[in-house]
Amino acid sequence: MQSVLVSGAGIAGSALAHLLHRRGFAPTVVERAPGLRAGGQAIDVRGAALEVLARIGVLDRARQVRTRIRGMSVLDADGTEIDRSTEYALSSGRLDGDDIEVLRDDLTRLLYDRARTGGGVEYVFGDSVTALTEDADGVVADFALAPSRRFDLVVGADGLRSTVRRLTFGPEDDHVRHLGSYLSVFTADNFLGLEDWQLWLRDGGAGFGIMPVRDNRELRVAFGFESGPLPRDTDLKALIVARLAALRWEGARLAKAARTAPDFYCDAMAQVHLDRWSRGRAVLLGDAGYCPSPLSGQGTSLALVGAHVLADALAGAGGDHAAAFTAYESRMRPFVTANQALATENPGGPASEESMGRAKNAIALDG
Repeated sequence: MQSVLVSGAGIAGSALAHLLHRRGFAPTVVERAPGLRAGGQAIDVRGAALEVLARIGVLDRARQVRTRIRGMSVLDADGTEIDRSTEYALSSGRLDGDDIEVLRDDLTRLLYDRARTGGGVEYVFGDSVTALTEDADGVVADFALAPSRRFDLVVGADGLRSTVRRLTFGPEDDHVRHLGSYLSVFTADNFLGLEDWQLWLRDGGAGFGIMPVRDNRELRVAFGFESGPLPRDTDLKALIVARLAALRWEGARLAKAARTAPDFYCDAMAQVHLDRWSRGRAVLLGDAGYCPSPLSGQGTSLALVGAHVLADALAGAGGDHAAAFTAYESRMRPFVTANQALATENPGGPASEESMGRAKNAIALDG
């Protein structure tokens, strides 16, 4: 039984851990956070990724906890409605389609619970990989807190700022391409009284989308602004609070919500591009290897499909990890290319329905 260290307990990591365990591997998931990460934006599961959820066994439950948005309003900088729709939402696309939108933390919990069912997947929270040393027989992983351990394989499913990618492929700046903006996401009380209805506003080079969640008790706020790469020591939270406060409509209350949010998140809109996703016994999955950015709307689907393809490749390779990684890349590369292109097709707006339709199904799970 091959042992696999998976760095990252998000959607990619837990999906892969479950799929590997089901195929006879022994996965260990290490996560820097003390538990599953709360918060995050509503995410979309589309096309081939829906079939992955079905095969994992959580699609029905994901449909039960999906968002229930009735429509959206587009506002000008002063908060005056200039457009509305009950057929389409900027966060998820057509409201009558088969695709689903679900909160990131809800889907993460579903996949984690599934991976933990019946045991077999080990989770280590509150720790992180600090070094990887490969030899002919495996990889020795050093951790910030726990003693070093040996694994047969290592998977980096640890996001845009992947530690495994840095340790294996070198500096982040060699692989991360900035897309000209930053995005923050945080939770707030529903001080706007929204009921299953989204609001979208743009004010110059900044703007936000707001949607009610948790039976309309809370808001998830996604605020973005145009900017080149900022210095690494920039206090992004302070910057976001200041930019929100400068908005003409609801700026003060949004700034206060960001300042006090327990789950505040902010990072650059960026993509990850590498010539290869594996080196030796280490391989990258999801955002760590091929982040398309939230602008594509396909990061979650790439993570889920990638987990399925990687697990299948490893299971079918008879212990030959090099052959498995080659098969994984060969099947996934066209799918990744098509979906990363969605982020740059229409700067400042969503990709066309036609492009999304092609991209979300541009892979066969059984191939």
